[in-house]
Amino acid sequence: MGLFFVLLVAFGLRVYHLTILPFFADEAIYIRWSQIMASEPTLRFLPLSDGKQPLFMWILMFFVKRMSDPLFAGRLLSAVSGIGSIIGLFLLTYYIFKSRLSALFASILWAVSPLSLFFDRMALVDSMLTCFGIWTLFLSLVTADYLRLDLAMITGFVLGFAGLTKSPALFFAALIPVAVILLKKPKNLLKYAGLLAVTYIIAFAMYNIQRLGPNFALLTSRTEDYVFPFSRILTYPTDPIRYNLPTTFSWLFAMGPFGLMLLALIGLIVNFKKHPKYILILGAWFLAPLIYEAEFTKSFTLRYILFLAPPLYVFAASAFNKMSGKWKYLTALALIIFVVQAGVFDYFLLTSPEKANFPLRERMGYFQEWTSGIGIKQVADYIRNKHNENSSKRIIIGTEGYFGTLPDGLEMYIQDLPNVVVVGTGLAISKIPEPLVESKLAGNTTYLVVNKSRLAVDPKKLDVTLIESFKKEPRSPGTMEYAQSGPQDELYFFEVN
Repeated sequence: MGLFFVLLVAFGLRVYHLTILPFFADEAIYIRWSQIMASEPTLRFLPLSDGKQPLFMWILMFFVKRMSDPLFAGRLLSAVSGIGSIIGLFLLTYYIFKSRLSALFASILWAVSPLSLFFDRMALVDSMLTCFGIWTLFLSLVTADYLRLDLAMITGFVLGFAGLTKSPALFFAALIPVAVILLKKPKNLLKYAGLLAVTYIIAFAMYNIQRLGPNFALLTSRTEDYVFPFSRILTYPTDPIRYNLPTTFSWLFAMGPFGLMLLALIGLIVNFKKHPKYILILGAWFLAPLIYEAEFTKSFTLRYILFLAPPLYVFAASAFNKMSGKWKYLTALALIIFVVQAGVFDYFLLTSPEKANFPLRERMGYFQEWTSGIGIKQVADYIRNKHNENSSKRIIIGTEGYFGTLPDGLEMYIQDLPNVVVVGTGLAISKIPEPLVESKLAGNTTYLVVNKSRLAVDPKKLDVTLIESFKKEPRSPGTMEYAQSGPQDELYFFEVN
């Protein structure tokens, strides 16, 4: 009953004002892909062309076909994934510590923690990956304990789903064998190795479903864009890990939040003697991916560590396993700190996201730079109204870029309008792009949508009329973007004259 109530509250938190935050660049890409895939069966493997796994978009196809708001549909899928994570954490914590109270607290902590709540409200693949990671960890522990073929097979299917979601699922595959320390007898090692083989064969077979798509070879095409080569460690062994590790913990303190870290530390101290094997396994699932990503990841952002955070919540919940003596008061104090900090952050997240205490790098991406979709929904509404006034009149909209925030963010809102065409025109726009000139000469109503930072000329020098501009949050002084592009970006919506 307690878990049901937590799930009810958690789902409410995840869907309340779900679209209050304008979309992020990757959200626009994933949602637009799913719309294209839903309308054209031959493009069901479209994400492979950009080196992305397709499972999130495959499922999202069914959401966008049945809902009028594509952003709500995409974020709803992540909200459902978050509910799956809560159930998985409950079972994982109860299995390890045999405490219903600890299991319930694990689900509560994930339900209200700003870190998990934020990404469970975004149409990004990370929430789904985290859900499959939790279930892979749980099932791998049960398999090692009971050495059953059916459990090994189920683990393989869940790992396969993770592999079809995002590449960091490789961490799950690499960490499953850590559970070997749970084996009770040395003679069980051979049987466990056989079960592991079954798990890996199933997961590998599922991963190879992607070979049905024409661009399977492109899955690794962008690895170098995100990951440094191993040889880098021989030349620069402390870069960038000496910067990324402190940054990681600053993110966790801000969005974990801080009280969760205190609870996790208490849980480690209190439970290590009684559950050393499980503590070591959970520690490996947290630290190994963290150290690798901090050392080799080129673009290190908060969502890249979401999938490795669940062990922290299990540690934190274990602090409530046996509360006695001085630990009782320390646990209560840490819980109060967590509730206050999480409550303030969550309140702003659900009502005024710009006021929430986001880390600087996240604030830049979601509120300040071209990756933020501020203003694009309003542009889409304007275009829709113009189309409804005269549906036979052809409307051409030129945008910066060729995919991403623009034009995908605009297309996902107006893809159902037959006489409206969105045309990507590249970056650093210094004149009216030729396709828009030709469109205007042909008698079409023609618009240009571009971020100020992507416009390489004073708008007054272009033959356009400004319909509206949408200011983004002021940039943070001292950042590279502030120095290069000025104190504030904004989205321009022009009509071409």
